[in-house]
Order: sequence, then C-alpha cells, then structure tokens
Amino acid sequence: MGREAGWAVNTGDGDSGGDVGDEAGTTTGGKYVEPGGEFTRDQRYIATRITVDGRDGYPVEPGRYRLVVSRACPWANRMIIVRRLLGLEDALPMAVAGPTHDARSWTFDLDPGGRDPVLGIERLADAFFARYPGYERGITVPAIVDVPTGQVVTNDYAQMTLDLSTEWTAYHRDGAPQLYPERLRAEIDEVNAVVFADVNNGVYRCGFAGSQEAYEKAYHRLFDRLDWLSDRLANQRYLVGDTITEADVRLFTTLVRFDPVYHGHFKCNRQKLSEMPVLWAYARDLFATPGFGDTIDFDHIKRHYYEVHRDINPTGVVPLGPDLVNWLSPHGREALGGRPFGDGTPPPPPLPGEQVPPEHTPVG
Repeated sequence: MGREAGWAVNTGDGDSGGDVGDEAGTTTGGKYVEPGGEFTRDQRYIATRITVDGRDGYPVEPGRYRLVVSRACPWANRMIIVRRLLGLEDALPMAVAGPTHDARSWTFDLDPGGRDPVLGIERLADAFFARYPGYERGITVPAIVDVPTGQVVTNDYAQMTLDLSTEWTAYHRDGAPQLYPERLRAEIDEVNAVVFADVNNGVYRCGFAGSQEAYEKAYHRLFDRLDWLSDRLANQRYLVGDTITEADVRLFTTLVRFDPVYHGHFKCNRQKLSEMPVLWAYARDLFATPGFGDTIDFDHIKRHYYEVHRDINPTGVVPLGPDLVNWLSPHGREALGGRPFGDGTPPPPPLPGEQVPPEHTPVG
C-alpha cells in the first residue's frame, strides 16, 4: 500500500520496528510469543515524512507537530535523545504517554484527566484513526501528530531521527552536534543495520522466541554481535568517527535496558552488561553525557516490560533491582580521546516538565 493508502513498508536503512513489542499496542490481547517459531518483527509503518520542501504534504514548521513518546520504549527513547541533542524542544513539543498500554493503544495517563493537553485525546489511537479510520497496524511510539488536524503524520521511527538531523536544521540550537554527517553516513548506516538486526531487535528475538531452537539461535547471534561491538569499541570511544553519532544513540537505548530488563525478562543471560567491561564503560560514558542519561526513566522501563508482557511474566510482578548506583561510577573512556559533540556543545538541561523524576534514576 502507498503512503496515503494507510501505511508503507519501511525500505530505508533496515532498522524497522513492528507492531509487536514494547513499542506498540497489539491486536492480539497482549500475546507476544508464537509457540514453535521465531519472532518476526512487522516492518510496516506510516512512511510519510516531514521535510523542508513538504513533498509529502507536511513541511517542517516549528510548533505545528507534536511528538508522542513513551520513556519505556527504546525506539521512542532515540527520538527523545536526538531531539535533546539538537535542541528541537521548542520546535517540536513532546507528549509523554504512560509506561504501559493495553491491547491496542498507548494512553496519556500521566496527564491530568488522562488526556493530552494539546491534542485533547486520551489514546494515541485516536490520532491514527483520525487519519486512517480503518487502521489495523500497531499503534506505535514514537509518532508525530499534526496538531491542527489531530492526525498522525508518521510512526516510521528509523527515518524520524534521521529527518531531525537533516530536515530540521533551520531550528537546531547553536552548537548542535552533527549526528548524521554526510561523510560518515555510509558507515553509520552499515553499523546501524547490523546493530538493529542482531542487538536492537536481537533481544526481542530472544525474549519472544517460541522454541528452544529459535531462542538459542537468537541468543548466539546477539552475544556474537556484542562481542564484535566490544572489539570495535575497545580502542575507540564511539562507534563511528571520534564524535557521537546516530549509531551511538541507537545502540545506547538497548544497552541501557539490558540489565534491568533484557538479561532476565528476555533470557539474554550469558552476561549482564555490567559484566562486559568495554560495553559497560561505553554505556556509562554515554549515560553521563548530557542528553543521554537524563532521558532514562528506569521505573517506566521496568514497569512496561514486566507488566505488559504477561505471556512472559504472567504475574506482572516488577523486580526491584538492579541497583542503579553503578551507572554513576567512573568509566575512564576519556583516555580514548574523542570529542563527544565535535565542534558543538552539550545541550542545556531538560525543559521544565520534561525531567525524569529523580527517584526513577540513579541519583534517586
């Protein structure tokens, strides 16, 4: 189907999500595992883009759109980080859905009256149905909604972060970093493709495996890639070049969820992240970088996975651990050199109303 017919297959960099997983409501009443088979992520998204020339009917306009996220979701977390690093908070206001969803949609239960104050809706599904009354795919975050019409524009998260870097440049803050520099795009795309297939999606392939064979295949593929990443990062501070890029953002949002969720809940248990010295130091380095750690809500992350995936965790009991204080320990990665923001500067602190509650972080 074409874009205006409802949705399209994401044919970009191979980094696609799906309507089954932590980023989406499902039409199966909370069922995530198909017995006997491998987990296959649906890759169809609303592929409409917001561009400078407005070729899809949605030009870049500050204040026109509303970014809908959940802090629980790794795919949405990417958008939160990129938006912060580029300084697009005023140009692209953000709505934060709660950490859990039902079988169909994310809800705005964190807002007074359970309704987003700008869009005036209780459920993200309302924005999808406003554009496509018969929409049958997952109601996923992140999503961007056109405020004047109340209609969803896109939920194609893999393209969304790239467009923030390339199409919204007129509204970047002074000192914004180059997260997707043209000279490094081919290498960034290459790294992103393997990291998505084996790590970002790899943890889900473990957690939602429907057979021992499928699980073991996914498990070995995941840890083989983590070993490859450890080797790559042993002598360089960042994944591509000497500055933070889109590739680091995409890996970080999986790593930061590894010990609280993926190690136990998804059976990714050869080692904890904290037992993989290079990746653990790398993750702590990024966590300490403004725009990364200050977007992480560990409470929302744990509540989402353990409460929503009832076919994996039938009781819905949320674990109290792990202790988060080790995220604040020295990482020593400065010795490798590198310039986190290149010729740019760190972002300012989060806007009032966008801070993560301290009790949901290591400082709490």
